[in-house]
Amino acid sequence: MRHKENYEKHVAQRRAHYEREDTNGRLVINLWDISHTMRDLSEGRGSQKRVLILLLETGPITQRELTERLGIQPGSASEVVAKLENAGLLTRTESEADRRTVDVTMTGEGERQAKEAKSQREGRHREMFAALSEEEKSQLLGLLEKVNRDWESRYAQRQCHHQGRHGKHGPHSEQEGHERRHEGSAEDRPHCNHDCLNCPNPCGKGRALREGDK
Repeated sequence: MRHKENYEKHVAQRRAHYEREDTNGRLVINLWDISHTMRDLSEGRGSQKRVLILLLETGPITQRELTERLGIQPGSASEVVAKLENAGLLTRTESEADRRTVDVTMTGEGERQAKEAKSQREGRHREMFAALSEEEKSQLLGLLEKVNRDWESRYAQRQCHHQGRHGKHGPHSEQEGHERRHEGSAEDRPHCNHDCLNCPNPCGKGRALREGDK
């Protein structure tokens, strides 16, 4: 009972906070909420499903290249690849071109599961924008691209500073791009996971987002 009361109180406080904000503040809040939902829905940058989908798109690939494409540390990549290999979903063989590297190839069952995972992802993406018509989706896409271009130019210096401290950001073409974790040894420069709100060393963009939530 108390949990329900606390939850309702929290919702009421959030609603009141939202109503007090101007349009800019409400935009930030909505983008923030959307980012959290996307993170919850995502399989994760180093998930088994993402590895299978990536292999489905690329075909056989070296483990080093796979690690780079995933944007995670080699140890994490080795762990997930080993689990998939033990499950009979992929195989690792010594590369004929370079015996210092290992080629990663999907098995027939791995390909079947990869196609199923990709279909589930595509269905999830359609579901995420089911509330919009095709025309509305095109309008939203145009607006987001416009804002994104402006931010890349407007905050370029801050982003360069952030990259210098956290490593270069990977491509933003996939939803899972926002799930990069801070991991690795002290010698490794950690990747930015784009979670500015929880970043231990936020850049100017992260600080602006945090201030917008207060």
